[in-house]
Amino acid sequence: MAVVRPFRAIRPDRKLADKVCSLPYDVMNREEAKVMAEGNPYSFLHICRAEIDLPDEVSPYDDAVYEKAASNIDDFLARGILMEEAKPMLYIYRQTMNGKVQTGIVGCVSVDDYENNVIKKHEHTRVEKEQDRIRHFDVCNCDTEPIFLTYRDDAGINALVQGIIDNNDPEYDFTGADGVIHQLWLVSDENVISGLVGLFAAVPALYIADGHHRSASACRVGQMRREKDPGYSGDEEFNYFMAVIFPDSDLQVYDYNRVVADLAGNTPQTLLQKIKEAGFAVEEKGVSAYRPQCKGEFGMYLDGGWYKLTADDAIVPDDLIGSLDVAVLQDHLLGPVLGIADPRKDERIDFVGGIRGLEELERRVQTDMKVAFAVYPVTIADLMNVADHGQVMPPKSTWFEPKLGSGLFMHRLG
Repeated sequence: MAVVRPFRAIRPDRKLADKVCSLPYDVMNREEAKVMAEGNPYSFLHICRAEIDLPDEVSPYDDAVYEKAASNIDDFLARGILMEEAKPMLYIYRQTMNGKVQTGIVGCVSVDDYENNVIKKHEHTRVEKEQDRIRHFDVCNCDTEPIFLTYRDDAGINALVQGIIDNNDPEYDFTGADGVIHQLWLVSDENVISGLVGLFAAVPALYIADGHHRSASACRVGQMRREKDPGYSGDEEFNYFMAVIFPDSDLQVYDYNRVVADLAGNTPQTLLQKIKEAGFAVEEKGVSAYRPQCKGEFGMYLDGGWYKLTADDAIVPDDLIGSLDVAVLQDHLLGPVLGIADPRKDERIDFVGGIRGLEELERRVQTDMKVAFAVYPVTIADLMNVADHGQVMPPKSTWFEPKLGSGLFMHRLG
């Protein structure tokens, strides 16, 4: 059963929360981060992307970057930009984007639950990507950004959370530069905290929605601290890492679309013929963008026009992973027809989050790519089903929006 516990958050002064809050570290490059933080000395990007405060020739993986991040945390605390709670608490964090609301609980979850698969995964991680956040968390002595978790709806948790919201004013309530509304409620009452902790103790599993590399990194830092302190009790903060935990019914998974740089030697006409031979019905849709309406459908933008592709039932295996649309597209079209053998490594393919719209697919094909594929999004149920069976989704299967705001809470490890 899931362990969730309160913690003493490091968080912004109420008056500065909107200036501190930033997008997560991994949704922009160094140059973009520098532009986003320009003119804003309060931006959390000075902590999660501290290389922006160093000369461009300094590698983002240089020791100086992690040391600068830790120094900036100390500086933000000394200047009152950030403060640390006097006692452990939980928090309610709500985001509203385009009228869609998702409300989660901010708390700490257990390294042991991660290792024992109470916290379930659906993606592979890459060690080289983990190393960056391992060093960042370790040198900063903080989980600087939370993991995005979900769980199957629980009426008791929902009712308790709604009661907190109905009877208390939010500590933070602001609209970010991207139009997302961020609200945060403090949960300081010991009885309410105990109630939430007890309700989560009956939740059989938590699922990583977004942040597999961050969670693996946070877990590894906890293991490293345990190795240095073999007499650890299990109650130390390094045995836990920070997460925002949302009920599954609140979340929306967007499509994660594909663009390919060439036609693998085909003309548009021969490509269409090979797609038909691969087991897809092809229907011309003209210049109006075509968004897939159900599982088994794909939109394709090629040579200035859109097509509807429908996978024949005969090519869709009776298999948990192979039947996912992203797998059908990869196994029966991108691989055999376009020669994309490994989408993780092949530089001919790129991925476009559905939040950018089908117009972005058109723009890419009109600039640096040759063909685009729009995919029907997987569901939260798909994600949980895969994780429950101990399997992993194909690469780049899910895109969640809105992204969690960074800088609204940190967790000190010791």
